[in-house]
Amino acid sequence: MKDKPEVVFAVYRPKKGKAKVLEGLARKHSPLLRRLGLITRRPTILVRAKDGTLFEVFEWKSAKSARLAHEHPAVAKVWETMGTHGQFLPLKDLSEAACPFAHFSPLA
Repeated sequence: MKDKPEVVFAVYRPKKGKAKVLEGLARKHSPLLRRLGLITRRPTILVRAKDGTLFEVFEWKSAKSARLAHEHPAVAKVWETMGTHGQFLPLKDLSEAACPFAHFSPLA
């Protein structure tokens, strides 16, 4: 059975005073994964919730690609730095997740 693509919904809440740094890291995240051949060409969506939390949607090429990302030093460095400036949260922690039609602000 062939490994299939997987869509990821990632939530990054900035720590106090770290919103701009976290946003910069989030903007570099999917381009890095794409350069490494780990995600598909499907456009990534990066938006902001009302409370400033970032919400990113992207597509892994496969479950194997997601596992490989955890082993890649460049990806590990970005994730570690993101964790220094923010928290990785479950989707349910976004207040927008309680709405049938959640609205977010696009990041230019």
